[in-house]
Amino acid sequence: MYKERLKNSKALLIGGLLVGSLFSASGAMAQEAVTTTATTNIISGLSTSSFYLLISVIGLELLVIIALLYALRILVGIKSRRKVRAEKAEKAVAEGKKSIHWLEKLNDTKTLDADSEAEADMGHDYDGIHELNNPTPPWWRYGFYISIVFAVVYLWRFQVAHSAPSQIEELAIANAKADEAKAAYLKNAANNVDENTLKQLTDPADLAAAAKLFASNCAPCHGPQGQGVVGPNLTDDYWLHGGTINKVFTTIKYGIPEKGMKSWKDDFSPGQLAQLASYVKSIHGTNPPNPKEPQGNLEK
Repeated sequence: MYKERLKNSKALLIGGLLVGSLFSASGAMAQEAVTTTATTNIISGLSTSSFYLLISVIGLELLVIIALLYALRILVGIKSRRKVRAEKAEKAVAEGKKSIHWLEKLNDTKTLDADSEAEADMGHDYDGIHELNNPTPPWWRYGFYISIVFAVVYLWRFQVAHSAPSQIEELAIANAKADEAKAAYLKNAANNVDENTLKQLTDPADLAAAAKLFASNCAPCHGPQGQGVVGPNLTDDYWLHGGTINKVFTTIKYGIPEKGMKSWKDDFSPGQLAQLASYVKSIHGTNPPNPKEPQGNLEK
């Protein structure tokens, strides 16, 4: 059958090529019959564009025919393979070796035959429908056995050996991990500040850390209490470069080189700069002894 179909397909291909050549020949003859006064390039009686267009169409037709033949070959192969499998199945049945799919084996309910229904009758009758004590399918039984094994392992692991954390212990572990993640986030968030996003810090821990930084780095110019020495007094209402928290942060960060104040952005992190700026604002109005005379503009 396959050889006959292949012969038929070859015959169709040859016939199609002959018909196509006839149309091409007639088209060429018709083109030769037309007289034109325009001076164009002629190939076999056709203009250059018409010739290459015709060649392209013929090539496309050949590709389509080849694709159809290939698809036909695949379909014939599939059918032949199905036929071979069917023959093997029939042979197995004839030899008494019935082929059963594994899904059928897993769902085999071992339904009783008509002679055994009377023995399996549960005595329940619902509008003529009798309830039989048919066995459950294998997948149901295996699932039940697995659930028993799981229950024993679970009971031993969580209630006897305590080799796994309980729900309360799991909650404590999760909370500890969350606290660590929160601390890491806050540590990074403290350094994600600049002169535009800064908010004044009021946490005593931040101010205490800033006081240590101020005493070791800023006190030589501004005094240990911010009363001013070489640098201006930081406790009064006068400011040379702005007294808002953002302006103070900017002054500390970039410095005032022309007045002898260095930039501290390379010495301290953004979080430490925020602490220092907040500390300077916190000592405002403390009135330390021996304050330096006011400098700058009054800001209240």
